[in-house]
Amino acid sequence: MEKELKMPKLSPKSDDYFFGSWEKQVGDEVKKGDILFEVESEKVISEVPSDYNGVLKEQRVEEGNPISAGDVVAVLEVSDS
Repeated sequence: MEKELKMPKLSPKSDDYFFGSWEKQVGDEVKKGDILFEVESEKVISEVPSDYNGVLKEQRVEEGNPISAGDVVAVLEVSDS
């Protein structure tokens, strides 16, 4: 089953971020807790982990672009394991 992954709200002060870098690439196996990407907000760089096991199917955000909480950033083919 495909699951759209949305940018979580990381700060109570802001919903706006700058996308940093992808830690996983399309086709990579992803396990729950693996770091998917980094974002920057308020001069802080945060790592965003996966909440699911699966395979990264699509990246919808390019490095350096602005994003907001709730934006779809990737698609993951979710597995049960």
